[in-house]
Amino acid sequence: MKRYMSVEIAGQLRAKGPQRGLIDALYDKSQLKLDYDAEITRNASQTFSARAGNCLSLVIMTAAFAKELGLPVRYQRVLVAEAFSRSGDFYFSNSHINLTLVTPAIGDRILNAENAPITIDFLPPEDVVGRRLRVISEETVVAMYMNNRAAESLARGQLSDAYWWARAAIERDPKFLSSYNTLGIIYRDHGNLHEAEHVLHHVLELEPENTQVMSNLALVFNDEGRVAEAYTLTRKLERLQPYPPFHFFNLGMEAMRKGDFKTAKSLFTNEVHRDAYYHEFHFWLAAACLGLGEIDEARAHLKLAMENSLTRKEHALYAAKLDRIKLSGRQ
Repeated sequence: MKRYMSVEIAGQLRAKGPQRGLIDALYDKSQLKLDYDAEITRNASQTFSARAGNCLSLVIMTAAFAKELGLPVRYQRVLVAEAFSRSGDFYFSNSHINLTLVTPAIGDRILNAENAPITIDFLPPEDVVGRRLRVISEETVVAMYMNNRAAESLARGQLSDAYWWARAAIERDPKFLSSYNTLGIIYRDHGNLHEAEHVLHHVLELEPENTQVMSNLALVFNDEGRVAEAYTLTRKLERLQPYPPFHFFNLGMEAMRKGDFKTAKSLFTNEVHRDAYYHEFHFWLAAACLGLGEIDEARAHLKLAMENSLTRKEHALYAAKLDRIKLSGRQ
């Protein structure tokens, strides 16, 4: 990374200034050619080496470059509608952050008017314009990174790694409550039900209507044989969230297994209406359309699945399936 900055883009930084030169070097498609890839959350050097990362990884890498250039940064959480993804039996709540390159100033005076603060975001502009932002600390960003690594380790069945990542996230920023939820899931998966209950209760004391934590605590109660308490919590959860994440998707998958493509299409459409950009909803909606012989509609949703895929592997998979449909359509 240091060589890239001191040698490969040194002239550009001098000619355009550190702020604009850095942005163009990193995000001009003719230069570094970064891709979005959410398969794992990478640190700065890993993101640079892979030329890819999720929004958090790309923010971390950009901040590392900015700091080396002496540019102050401000991290912001973008308050977008809550979205979820899944890996196996685990469901993940997805948040989004961006960062602003802040121009050094003396008092209220910006030292260089040409380098006014610039916000860098990795979502399309139309998805973030007008969204409210919440400034977060670098400690929170680090905790988010560690919590992501914990969740990714958990999804791979690496409970020991997941535990230490989650503990580190809590130590880094005790106010980032998502880490406690992750730790509670890890404890439950490991059979430490008392510890799971303890950390999940901690979150609910601060956020009594946190539906994710309530859902996980209900599972712990069931595991402990405390059926009445689990039932009470589940009923409260149903009032707060009548249709939890992936509710219609799971019903749609049942319909697909029965060969009821019409019902499956309706259910997957309900999920698309709740989250228009989640690739898996579009993929299975395309599959249902194929089952109904609606080739053009299937092709359209498969294209959307490919465009909104979160990893390079998913993109390649959807692209191959889309090519197969195109070929069959020509025959």
